[in-house]
Amino acid sequence: MNASPSSSRRGLYPEIEAFHHGWMPTDDGHEIYYEECGLRHGRAAIILHGGPGGAVNPTMRRYFDPYRWRMVLFDQRGCGLSRPNASLDNNTTWKLIEDIERLRERLGVQTWTVFGGSWGSTLALAYALTHPDRVDALILRGVFFLTQRELSWFYQDGASLLFPDAWERFLAPIPPAERGDLMAAYHKRLTGTDPRAQAEAAAAWSQWEGDTLSIRGPEARPAKFNEVAFAIAFARIECHYFTHGGFFPEDGWLLKEAHRLAAIPTWIVQGRFDVVTPMDSAWRLKKALPDAKLDIIWDAGHASTEPGVIDALVRATDAAAGV
Repeated sequence: MNASPSSSRRGLYPEIEAFHHGWMPTDDGHEIYYEECGLRHGRAAIILHGGPGGAVNPTMRRYFDPYRWRMVLFDQRGCGLSRPNASLDNNTTWKLIEDIERLRERLGVQTWTVFGGSWGSTLALAYALTHPDRVDALILRGVFFLTQRELSWFYQDGASLLFPDAWERFLAPIPPAERGDLMAAYHKRLTGTDPRAQAEAAAAWSQWEGDTLSIRGPEARPAKFNEVAFAIAFARIECHYFTHGGFFPEDGWLLKEAHRLAAIPTWIVQGRFDVVTPMDSAWRLKKALPDAKLDIIWDAGHASTEPGVIDALVRATDAAAGV
């Protein structure tokens, strides 16, 4: 469970272009953007972006050997190039799982490796629990069960002790009288009718997450966190999901049910100093899945672009491909 020495760390695979892309209509008003990369007849992998509310980007293609893998990426409902942008209508975890299955059938994939970090790990676990026969491996980073404990740590009291300067900026849009329930206060503004209040709340929400992603500091924050359209979709959808507990049957449901995935080969990559999704969840998942491989990266936070995290994820995808 130790990270690889820095001198022998692997890097990302070379940049590649998608060989196919398109939009998949749903039966309830959404059009899902998707793309395929790598080897047309290679081993299939579905890559799940974070958030909820994030989007795919070209770097996500580079964790897999393009001569072995057929990579499928898609923007979840309301995200990225999917339409309509920032929509909360018919936007739940279970709808996303339906989209993954519809996409699998559309592309003629029988089974695939499911790769996801942060919220992507949440969705990966939920999908695997719903369709275990369609999952031949799981590769997870920054495990997140979307429990009230995790949400309270990051959005109410916990991470604030480590980042008081960034936390002050997060508090700024919310009057002191409403700070006892920051999630509710943000949800009111992000789903309200005042565009100025919505934009201000979205910027503060997104900056808080961006400022805490990496041990390399705010300069490692992806540029997209500064884009108004991205920030609004990201914050609205994320707060929507978190306010509704991920739409799970009960708090802690993913961990309670995780033992059912014991037969699926699983790799877990976790930054030791991950503040966004602290290591306790990855540790608990490893306890539930004793055969899973857990790599703890001692010089990493939450970001997927930390050198040690890149190394562990590339090694995991190679291992899953049988290299």
